[in-house]
Parts: sequence; C-alpha cells; structure tokens
Amino acid sequence: LKTAQLERALQDLHLSYDHTLTALVKALDAREAEVGHHSERVRDYAVLLARTVGVPEDEVALLATGGLLHDIGKIGISDRILLKPSPLDAGEWLEMKKHPVIGHAIVAGVEFLAEAATIILAHHERYDGTGYPNGLRGEEIPLGARIIFVADAFDAMTSDRVYRPSLSHEEALAELE
Repeated sequence: LKTAQLERALQDLHLSYDHTLTALVKALDAREAEVGHHSERVRDYAVLLARTVGVPEDEVALLATGGLLHDIGKIGISDRILLKPSPLDAGEWLEMKKHPVIGHAIVAGVEFLAEAATIILAHHERYDGTGYPNGLRGEEIPLGARIIFVADAFDAMTSDRVYRPSLSHEEALAELE
C-alpha cells in the first residue's frame, strides 16, 4: 500500500511540475499575443517528431519540457523589440538573439530543468553552423535542440505574423528541407 501511495504522490508531483510550467509559458505567450499557443505547439510538434524518429520515451519527456520552455528567455527581451509590428533591424536582432542565453540562465539552476536548459540554449543553432548563440554545427548541437529547432521553425512559418502571412504546411516543409 505504501508503494502505491508513493507512486501516486510522485505522479502528482510530476503533474504539478507540468501544470506550473504550462502556466508560466501561457503567461509568456500572453505577453506576445500574436503567437497564441506557440510554445505548446512547438512542444507537441517536437514530441511527434521525436517519436517518429525513434527517440526513447524518457528523452521525449525532456524534449516536451524543452519545447514548452524554449522561448522562456524572451521574458528578458524589451517589449519594444518583442512586440514590434514589423521586421527587426540588425540591432534589434542582436537583442532578440540573447533569448536562448537568458532562458538557459533562468532554468539551469532548477534541478529538474537542468537538462532542458541545454536544449533551450541551443535551440537556434543551425546544422551548418550559422545559428546562435554559439555557432555550433552538426552533431555538436544536442539532438533535442535540433528537434526543437525544426518544430519551432515549422510553427513560426505556418503561423501568421503582423509583418507576413503564414506559409502552407507544404511550403514550410519545402523550406525546412
């Protein structure tokens, strides 16, 4: 009986973590209203993609957390930049590119999020080395970050923005390829 109670308590604790993280991300997404439920969609796309390519379930759970929190660092980006209704200029892009580092700093000290922090830090790295913040390339980029990158890019391309219309799913897939 005690084992069953401990297992139930552990499940409840994990559920509380998930609900807390979801509430935190909903607050961030509410700040950037035009993106709607972007973080949740990125999480869902990342989980689907990870399962499709055979990522072990324990790593899928880590990806789900990383996907949900990938943009948490945007909380440290000025509204003037984050909510700008037109494309960003070069200086503004430099500021926006800080959000993975800010996000990593926010979650790295939380023990149960430490692994997700590495995904958050690297989710804008590009396979060819032209990404940010560290210019990682290829296999240097954690697999989870590569999956989040694809999920994030797909959702961004298939969502309307004030400065450009969305692409179709087919157009977005072609761009990713």
